[in-house]
Amino acid sequence: MASVEPERDVLHVVGGKPLEGTIRVRGAKNFVSKAMVAALLAPGVSTLKNVPEIRDVQVVSDLLRLHGVGVGVQAKDGVVTIDATHVELADVADVDTLSGSSRIPILFSGPLLHRLGEAFIPALGGCRIGSRPIDFHLETLRRLGAQVDKEHEAGIHITAPDGLHGAKIHLPYPSVGATEQTLLAAVLAEGKTELSGAATEPEIMDLVAVLQKMGAQISVDVDRTIRIEGVKALKGYTHTSLPDRIEGASWASAALATHGDIFVEGADQPSMMTFLNVFRKIGGEFDVRDNGIRFWHPGGDLKPVAIETDVHPGFMTDWQQPLVVALTQAKGLSIVHETVYENRFGFTKPLISMGATIQLYRECLGSLPCRFQQQNFEHSAVIFGPTPLTGQDIDVPDLRGGFSHLIAALTAEGPSTVHGISLIDRGYEDFREKLSALGADIS
Repeated sequence: MASVEPERDVLHVVGGKPLEGTIRVRGAKNFVSKAMVAALLAPGVSTLKNVPEIRDVQVVSDLLRLHGVGVGVQAKDGVVTIDATHVELADVADVDTLSGSSRIPILFSGPLLHRLGEAFIPALGGCRIGSRPIDFHLETLRRLGAQVDKEHEAGIHITAPDGLHGAKIHLPYPSVGATEQTLLAAVLAEGKTELSGAATEPEIMDLVAVLQKMGAQISVDVDRTIRIEGVKALKGYTHTSLPDRIEGASWASAALATHGDIFVEGADQPSMMTFLNVFRKIGGEFDVRDNGIRFWHPGGDLKPVAIETDVHPGFMTDWQQPLVVALTQAKGLSIVHETVYENRFGFTKPLISMGATIQLYRECLGSLPCRFQQQNFEHSAVIFGPTPLTGQDIDVPDLRGGFSHLIAALTAEGPSTVHGISLIDRGYEDFREKLSALGADIS
């Protein structure tokens, strides 16, 4: 029987109207879920504040409950309370019901190995923006003493018959996920762990802060080396999440593309500095205030730019997709060289059908070291503008690409129908309500 698309999964947009007003951004999606997993490490109560009401938080809450953990969510206040006094191994069939909905389950490995001596990890989900192998995760766990059984039908079974112990680990690429995996597994491992080539994103540093509050011994050096001295036990924490710099930049890009004026309450200057520099180069204006940042299009022509994505402190890969929409409205030739995910430009196809002039290239159009050199991936884009956009039917491909399509629909003249927008709920809290508050014509 053919399935009927739920009403909430479709958004009708009439574009061509500037977005104006105030919206609020809460805690970072890429941190909050990891901090919730960290609570598993301590047999006690942890409290996380400034938590957004997004799908990823629901998924992690459900996974924790399946493992016997008490989770209380005060969505309106943005407070999550986690009682990990009692932890048990979840039923494989129950865990499998959440299989494919998130990539978070792999991070349960270390905490569960410490608490129970074993862990079961279901098949993983997440956005299809390129290869995101869990090999780094599994190799890290093996180096720390875990035994990994990849032959299990429904997922991966991991045990640690002799417990976890410190090790020297080197990441060939500063993977955020593998860095988080090492932190969560090594804090209670016996002995010292040295992780070189680590990711040092603001969300990673906030996770380090949480673990330190719990009693962990962690130092971070300027050469991307993290040293962890295992401790015997950890305690619960109380922590306020850093704001979501990706959502902040997404709304800033929407203001620029639609000739709008948006005050993003909660947006944070230090974590967005690289984005703010590029935003200003394009011709956007911003005003940093104590409680957020105002972004607006000052009128006149936007300027073209050349951008290369990179790990922190470089230009974040999650920033480029919404900004590409704004670049379709800049006068001249812009270049974006994507060095983090090989399939990140799949979202440009609908933009081209709406009238954008975007050409993709397999060559590296930039000078930064790139993982995709001579690998036949279309990972560089040339955008020529300004081009008027016309409303279209659009299917959301992934979280960030989906929000970018939403910006394109709001920028375009005429009606658009955006399908599959529930994907956007994974990382953008109340985005329909926020669009309405900014005067968007949506239904």
